[in-house]
Amino acid sequence: MSSLVYLVPLALLLGGAALWAFLWSFKSGQYEDLDGAAQRILLDDEMER
Repeated sequence: MSSLVYLVPLALLLGGAALWAFLWSFKSGQYEDLDGAAQRILLDDEMER
């Protein structure tokens, strides 16, 4: 039972850090172009030369 004193705040802290990281990545535009990488792999390399 005494381990819950440490584990519950640790779980809340890690959950808060994960939520903060998700919101930061969302606000910085990481999820705006999800199809771009999928389309880029289909392009010919000759166009880049």
